[in-house]
Amino acid sequence: MYLREKFASLNVAVHTENDEIALVRDLATEVADWSRTAEMTAIRDRWVGVTEMRPVDRPPVWCNPVGCWSELLPPELLACRNPELREMEEYFKKLLIKRAIGDDTWVHPRYDIAPVFEVEPANRWGFDIQVEKLGEEGSAWRYLPALKEAADFDRLTIPRYRFDPAATARRKERYEALLGGAMPVRVNALGAYFSVATICVEAAMLRGMEPLMMDMISEPELVHRLMTVMMRGVMNQLDALEASGLLFPNIDSAMLSSDPLRANPEKKYTLKDCWIHGNSQEFDQVSPQMFEEFLLNYQKPIFERFGAVCYGCCENLTRKLDAVLEIPNLKLLTCSAWTDLDTLVDKAGKRCCIMWRHKASDVVCPHDLKDFEKQLKSHVATLGDASFQVVLRELQTLMDHPDRLREWTDCCKAALA
Repeated sequence: MYLREKFASLNVAVHTENDEIALVRDLATEVADWSRTAEMTAIRDRWVGVTEMRPVDRPPVWCNPVGCWSELLPPELLACRNPELREMEEYFKKLLIKRAIGDDTWVHPRYDIAPVFEVEPANRWGFDIQVEKLGEEGSAWRYLPALKEAADFDRLTIPRYRFDPAATARRKERYEALLGGAMPVRVNALGAYFSVATICVEAAMLRGMEPLMMDMISEPELVHRLMTVMMRGVMNQLDALEASGLLFPNIDSAMLSSDPLRANPEKKYTLKDCWIHGNSQEFDQVSPQMFEEFLLNYQKPIFERFGAVCYGCCENLTRKLDAVLEIPNLKLLTCSAWTDLDTLVDKAGKRCCIMWRHKASDVVCPHDLKDFEKQLKSHVATLGDASFQVVLRELQTLMDHPDRLREWTDCCKAALA
């Protein structure tokens, strides 16, 4: 039980807010020191190298525990009661757990926060988005469609955004005071919005998955109206992000990493200096033609505003690759566990970097990873000399295998050595 033993020391008792501040500052210092090591330089070189399709010592290996953080970092290992301090404590402890897992987590000696924006209307699209839980927390749920009939589409609104510099400055000052110089605070306008092009999510939330699928056949104009509103709302959001003056190139993280996307000696950054991530998960079962007509054509104008695009998540893109490869500035293409790897490598292996994602159930469900190791070696051979990242996401449980992510990381590194 390596991780459980390793992080028993995280259960630190605090009694006052000053104790909480001291704890968070100590954690920030530890993370900042780690970010300046030779180990981190090697991690950076791997991420940037594969994206730019240059030779590297090995492809980067990275996991995102997502739903199983509660197993890796249960609430009792969080000591702070102050909400802001607890937020930072959780953030830093997660990074230190990733260090023990041993993957290529890229960290920096800074703490990013989001700016404050006002949006009108407050619910953005004129309708409240709601979901219904069908079981206990973390189990199944479904959308509760707000757009129930054609007349409802007339009441859709296109949201507008306004940057609040005073509230943003107060927020930044608060975090700076709490960290006390242990780590600088940076307001990063794009940090929380790198996936704004995934407009299919909220379209499905507003209309419901089944009605949206049927509309493409029986009421296509309704879908076009809905997606036009989605696209224009995102464009307004991007305008506000650029106008804030707080954009920084998001080229230095796991998955989204690269050399600078353009020459910009004056460092007056726009979206052309940044990455955007989009996907089509809600359109997984849609034909290539409908995918292009009802989604991709509305995403492309958003993509065109950015310097680099990452596309795909858990959906099967096998039959849609030709259309996806026409995305402007496509630099990273996701191969999910459901996309045919041979087809994707054949079509895209020489054109862009591949985000090769592993299937969570193949990793966490078996008693051991022997079968996975055989599969891994076969797929590495298929990838050949393509530039690729190795990514494991969408985890919801470790299935009582607390060290599985460390085992997976070691397994991947060995196969890639």
